[in-house]
Order: sequence, then C-alpha cells, then structure tokens
Amino acid sequence: MKKVILYTIVHLAMVLFAGQQLMAQARIARSEFLTYDKREDALNDVRTKIDNHIVVKPELMFEESVGTVRAVYEQQIEAPAAWNDFNAYLHMENVGSDYAIFINGEQVCDPIDKFSPADLFISPYLEQGANTLAVVVVAEPYMERLTEGLVMAERTQFENCYIFVQRRVGVYDFNVRLLPDSLNRFGRLQLDITVENSFTTSEELELGYDLYDPEGKLVDYSINKFQFEPTSRDTVTFKPFSYNSNQFRWSASNPKLYKLMIYVKRGGALREYIPLNVGFAKHGYNDNGEILLFDKPLKLNKQTYNAAKGRATTEQEIKALKAKGINCLCPEYPQPKWFYSICDAVGMYVIDCAALAAPSSADDRELDGTPSNDPLLVDEYLMRVEAMYRRAQNHVSIIAFSLGGDIGNGYNMYKAYELLKSYGDSRPIIFEGAEGEWNSDI
Repeated sequence: MKKVILYTIVHLAMVLFAGQQLMAQARIARSEFLTYDKREDALNDVRTKIDNHIVVKPELMFEESVGTVRAVYEQQIEAPAAWNDFNAYLHMENVGSDYAIFINGEQVCDPIDKFSPADLFISPYLEQGANTLAVVVVAEPYMERLTEGLVMAERTQFENCYIFVQRRVGVYDFNVRLLPDSLNRFGRLQLDITVENSFTTSEELELGYDLYDPEGKLVDYSINKFQFEPTSRDTVTFKPFSYNSNQFRWSASNPKLYKLMIYVKRGGALREYIPLNVGFAKHGYNDNGEILLFDKPLKLNKQTYNAAKGRATTEQEIKALKAKGINCLCPEYPQPKWFYSICDAVGMYVIDCAALAAPSSADDRELDGTPSNDPLLVDEYLMRVEAMYRRAQNHVSIIAFSLGGDIGNGYNMYKAYELLKSYGDSRPIIFEGAEGEWNSDI
C-alpha cells in the first residue's frame, strides 16, 4: 500500500507548480458565504440542516519529503446524481501549511498559501458517485518567500473547511453598501447581486431581500422575477431608500448594524437564504492622506493584530484593546470571516492586508531581489490581493485595503494597485512600500 501511495506522491510532486508553469486554476475570488435552506438556520448559522453541505476534514495518508510534497490528506466525497443540476464549491482554510488540491488525481489549483482562505469551483472535477479529495501539503520556496516572517495562530486543522453546492442558476456574489443620499437626509441601500446561470438555456429566477434596522424594524423588502441568458453572469441592482437612518450611522462609537437577508425563489418555493449584517457608512480619503468616515477625518490609534486561536478569545482581546483606546486594527494577512464580523459589531476599524511579506529583500529591485518585481509571480500577487478584497468588501469595519506588508515595490505591486482601483471602491488602497510612488492612495 505504501508503494502505491509513494508512487502517487512522486507523481504529484512532478506535476505541482514549481514557479515555471501555471497549472489548473479553479480558485475564485468572491465574498465568503453559504446558502441556507431555511431562514431560521441562516440567522443562527445552523449548517447541519443544509442538504448540500459536506464538512471537509481529510485524514493524513502520507507524511514524508518527496520533491516539494510534504504530506497528503484524503477524504472520500460522494457526489449524488442530483448534483448534476448544481454547482459545487470547496472552501479551504486552516490547513496549517501551503497546499494544493487534487480531485480524483487531477490537479484543481496552483498551490495556495496557508494564510488566505480560499474558494474553489470544483464541479468540473467531480464524478457521479465516489470521489477522492486530496489536500497535498507543499513546501514551495517561492511561496515561503512571499510570507516571510508571518506567523498564524494555531487553529484546529481544517476548521471551517467544507463543500457546498448551489443550483446552477443562483447567487454567485454580492456587494452591499448602505450609503447616505446626496443631501445626507437618510440612507440608501446599494445592493448588487451577481447571478450565474451555468445552464445552456435561458432561466428564470426570483430574487428578493428584506432589511431590518438595528432596532428590529422592517425597513424594506422586495422580490422580483428576472430572466438570465444561457451560460451568463449578470448583476441585479436594488436601490431602495432607508428613512430615519441617520441615528444608525455606523462608527467605532456607534456600531449599529442592519440585518439584510437575500433569498432566492425558484419554482414557487424559497430555496436559498444568505444572511448579512450591514452598516450605514460612507468611507473615503482625502489629499492630505487622511481616511474619512462620512467625509470627516478619522483619528486612528492603530495596532497590528491578528486573530487569536478562537472566536471567543479574539472577541475578548479586541474588546480589551478598544478599552485601552485602540480603535484600528491592522492584521498582517486575511483573517477568518468571524474576525471581521466581530469588528463590525464591536466597533473597530480595520485596515485589511494581503498575505505578502518579504522584508529581507524589500529594498532590492535587482534580479532575484524583491519578488514584487518578478513578473513570473504577478498572477500569484493578483490572486492574493483580489481574494483579500473580495472576502472583506462587504464589512463596514473595513476602512482601507493594504496591498501587503514589508515586501518592496515593483511591477507586481503596480498591477495589484490597478486591479483594486478598477473595482471603484471609495476606500483607500495603502502600500507603505510605495515610498511616494503612485500605487498608494495614502
């Protein structure tokens, strides 16, 4: 048996990305979310009652140094025939090491860094019936170099890893803001829902939402039918007014949150619920290098902070920091989803950061100097920066986005800045390594 496993591992080591050639890429960048089958389960994050949800916790099959491979974990996944009408996604985090994903021996993605939670579209790799999911731990020198000096709190391995499936016409992503109207009289919801139809036929879908203010009063609701073209991805926008909302303007001193529920109706039945907390806020920055909230400069008392091992401990520590006068946290890499939810609810500003740090070569732009100036790594940079942004974009506590830590400037950072700028977000993009160059707003 060990010879068979060893043969498989050697094969994986040969095909894994080695800095010279890009392989399969099923990784996607979008908001981290689940769809729940019932409203009450969505409100309470009850995942055991989701019909198409599988906890991913693979078992160790092999641990030995073979090429760049260090260990392999496997789990058998059963894909029923009904999944032919669904899209399957894999969410990964807390692996503890850099890793790649294989399904039935086929490489699903390039190696993923251990610091960035990742979502992958895996339907093309699944077969009806039994499937083998392999998490292959790797030690790629270029990846270790890109997170030099970063240390993550030890968490339960594979905590919050799962597969879930959605109908092939359904919510792919969303972007939500609750902004003041042009005269600052009240709020206006800006809800953009991106729907993907992966069928080859035109499909009808009913999309709806309801919005409750921080005191539990229903502010607005709507449900509408939409037709989506074959194999398309389209965005539906809702822009209702929210009256009497100025008392709920979100800030560190007034962390009031609205509750928004997105739901999908198909065939006359409500089938998917997506719960969100939304803050009423207007973010921005000015030419003086100040971060703005409702057009007024924020006085920030910052501290570098990464989430602790668990949610309860992290919440206690954040509240303790706030009691000491700290009002802005600067994590060094993307955090668990619950970290941002805590900051939304507690009232803590956050400057989020991509998992990029290489201090030992930050000042060297020569060949083999800072990896930021190596065009062969540009896709890796863009994926890390985009993944950081997409996961955090809907959290009101986020007041800015950092391209990375002490990693040096160069071509890859220029492209990363341009990518984030293209999204049209009013929050500033920060890169301290820019040192006066154009790829930092502050």
